[in-house]
Amino acid sequence: MMPPPEGAAEILFIGNATLLIRYGELTLLTDPNFLHRGQHAYLGKGLTSRRLTEPALAVEDIPADLDAVVLSHLHGDHWDRIARRRLDRSLPIITTPHASRRLQGLHGFSRATGLPTWHDHVLIRDRSQVRITALPGRHAPGRWQRLLPPVMGSLLDFGEPGRPPRLRVYLTGDTLMFPGIHEIARRCPEMHLAVVHLGGTRLPGGLIVTMDALQGAALVKAVRPERVLPVHYDDYAAFSSPLSAFLDETRRPDFPSAVVYCARGERVTVSARGALTAP
Repeated sequence: MMPPPEGAAEILFIGNATLLIRYGELTLLTDPNFLHRGQHAYLGKGLTSRRLTEPALAVEDIPADLDAVVLSHLHGDHWDRIARRRLDRSLPIITTPHASRRLQGLHGFSRATGLPTWHDHVLIRDRSQVRITALPGRHAPGRWQRLLPPVMGSLLDFGEPGRPPRLRVYLTGDTLMFPGIHEIARRCPEMHLAVVHLGGTRLPGGLIVTMDALQGAALVKAVRPERVLPVHYDDYAAFSSPLSAFLDETRRPDFPSAVVYCARGERVTVSARGALTAP
């Protein structure tokens, strides 16, 4: 398969928050979720959610030259039992310290690297580089945070070794809108694309633990990326906020970013020049 154009990343949307991202010679997989329609993802504390859709790729279809997994947190709709059983245990996984301890200690993924917030990890293949920086995230409000695993956002700075980055992509992870988002906006300007996890995931009792349409729009207004790609909005029964509600917010005059829609199985190519195309 030919690499994307120089300075651009090609993104394949597999489903939920699972993306296959190619930049130059590098290939990354985010939040691997390969459960099939009707199967249940385990969310912890005895909670599960039923998958409503089919992923666009099976785990067997992931390229053999995959460089790393970027994992926002340990929930069954982001790291499922298929990924745990079928991915190569020598594969680098860039994730939270909590997740890296469990992946190494319980599941044998010896190259799982835990990044504290604002720490980074660099991957290089040939003349292509990505610097992955862990960004703040909050999966639940207040005291409810201790019931859910720690989550991170990720800043992907793509470029060439020894040179300034050419493309900046923000993966929000399963965060809510909270003051840490404004810190991201201050410290990480000039984002070319934000991949925004939505869905308004609702736990029993009504607790919302991922951004709904209003929170997602507020995050975009705070961070002000050139483009925004919504994901994580219709794959599971626990989601309560549809994509259409977010798209309604994006049509308001004060919305600062262009919206990219990518259906499961489709690809988009993004560059710092702002051009996005679908093959």
